[in-house]
Amino acid sequence: MEIEKIISELSFKAVRSSGAGGQNVNKVSSKVVLTFDLLNSQSLTDEEKELSQKKLKSKLTSEGILILNCDEDRSQLKNKEIIIKRFLEIIKKALIVPKERKATKIPKSVIEKRLKDKSTNSEIKQNRKKPNL
Repeated sequence: MEIEKIISELSFKAVRSSGAGGQNVNKVSSKVVLTFDLLNSQSLTDEEKELSQKKLKSKLTSEGILILNCDEDRSQLKNKEIIIKRFLEIIKKALIVPKERKATKIPKSVIEKRLKDKSTNSEIKQNRKKPNL
């Protein structure tokens, strides 16, 4: 994964932010919307695209586009920096290949302990019953 190449594929759009801020909100387009076309990316290999598509399934649109918003700061430049950092973190997490789980055998001592506990529990419950005369 080449970070510079991926960043060059990003597209940004500045829009007016919502919420508090008074006149600044009404005048300045400080909110930054980042879009990244995952399926048509030239910087990712097919395996990386497939892996990231599985992991980012809930964040992608039906066309395979990742959309991120940032309106945390009043500065458009700072919002752009924040959104790029957030995007790179998301992509790095998506490209981590999980380790395959090795099936382990349950130790005999654990099985014996469980059976012993079951039998003692059974005895306690049997002692609660009325005796058969």
